Amino acid sequence: MSRIIVITSGKGGVGKTTCTANLGMALAKLGRQVAVVDADFGLRNLDLLLGLENRIVYTAVEVLAGECRLEQALVKDKRQPRLVLLPAAQNRMKDVVSPDQMNTLVSELATKYDYILIDSPAGIEQGFQNAIAGAKEALIVSTPEIASVRDADRVVGLLEANGIKRIRLIVNRLRPAMVQANDMMSVQDVQEILAIPLIGVIPDDEKVIVSTNRGEPLVLSETTSLAGTAFDHIARRLEGQKIEFLDLNGQQDGFFSWFRKLFSKN
Repeated sequence: MSRIIVITSGKGGVGKTTCTANLGMALAKLGRQVAVVDADFGLRNLDLLLGLENRIVYTAVEVLAGECRLEQALVKDKRQPRLVLLPAAQNRMKDVVSPDQMNTLVSELATKYDYILIDSPAGIEQGFQNAIAGAKEALIVSTPEIASVRDADRVVGLLEANGIKRIRLIVNRLRPAMVQANDMMSVQDVQEILAIPLIGVIPDDEKVIVSTNRGEPLVLSETTSLAGTAFDHIARRLEGQKIEFLDLNGQQDGFFSWFRKLFSKN
């Protein structure tokens, strides 16, 4: 049975697209058939992170308009043939597609792929509603910052209100040294505020920037990195494997623990 997972956060710039690209590639490496869907109409970036921008002929908009078949719009990755991308239109606004139409597209993909990963745009308006329309599960990406966590908290409530109950947390760009110095929220701080299960912690890693600029997901690199290993571990946890969390020394309580009390009162 296909698993349809939206990757979201509310706040922009926290790493949703990076997570989508790397998790999609990691799951494909594990032998799964994976479709990654860019739901950010007007501001697509998933194609860039996958290095597939020059191979796009049709997008989801042309599929919905009946100008091409779904198979024609899917861009296959030559490095990992089990992964395909359904790109968003770059020159159309978010309201060009409705939630019902997105649900139709995702349902069709679900007949052929083991995983459909939907890259949600920033915000909680039309683009967000499109992204969650066909989803059955969600991964919340949050950085250890108050603004990011607050937005993620709002999104958790919206997902639950829309019937998505299986929600898990990815803490991205953790800097253990800052946590140790009580200058950054710890993983425990974030997890206790959001009150959802933790599925992965990704350390801040300059190799992510390099891989993004090259259009080569970090999980494809032959050079081992903590961030790449973290993405691989999240993919394995999605598959049901019991994988220990990396020891990033970022789990301890810190100065920011009082924010847990603040959020719990609201």
